[in-house]
Amino acid sequence: MTTDLDNLKTRLQALRAKTIANGCTEEEALAAAAKVAELLDRHDLSMTDLEIREEQCEKSTIETNRKQRQPISACIPAIAEYCDCKVWREKDDKGIRYVFFGLRPSIEMTHYVYDVIATAMQTAWVQYAVSKRIIRYGKDEKGSFLFGMAVSIGEKLVAMKAERDEANRVGSGRDLVVVRHAIVESEFAKLDLNLRRGRASGKKVAADAFEAGHAAGQSLALHPGVVGK
Repeated sequence: MTTDLDNLKTRLQALRAKTIANGCTEEEALAAAAKVAELLDRHDLSMTDLEIREEQCEKSTIETNRKQRQPISACIPAIAEYCDCKVWREKDDKGIRYVFFGLRPSIEMTHYVYDVIATAMQTAWVQYAVSKRIIRYGKDEKGSFLFGMAVSIGEKLVAMKAERDEANRVGSGRDLVVVRHAIVESEFAKLDLNLRRGRASGKKVAADAFEAGHAAGQSLALHPGVVGK
């Protein structure tokens, strides 16, 4: 099992490097996320339910090094859902961090998906700014564009997750979601955390830039990984 996980991590790292080496588009990021999900599902489908239950849950942190929430925060819950993990936000003098909790392979996947999405968002903004011949821009315009894109990506991840879960159920006759969630929920309860629902940031957005960011990915086709390909 350890060897299998190491092999999976190696493949994830290689795919991540290839995807973000020169920047990536939203379509490339989503295609990469689908491929990673396929690798993870194949890994788990090769194991029995008992073997999966014997795997350990872990916490893993993504540091933003920012005091304020960034646009990508809009799709953090969707990333956690896509990877069958829990997530919460913490903040201290160093800034905001996102803490993911789940099975070890799923945790590896959250970092990968976060990285490719962050890269795709920056790539899209540069392309948008060039297309509009924007030389000077305010934080509101850039932030609004990226926020709109993050919302769009989050919606797509949720849709991809639903299709992927259905494909696994039909293709294998097993419901990995039920198995994973049972383990994660049980182990999460043992943490005995006192979490509270966060508030909206209250920031205003530039409507045109938000719509442009949201529309940037709406015309893209979804290509979720399908077990057995």
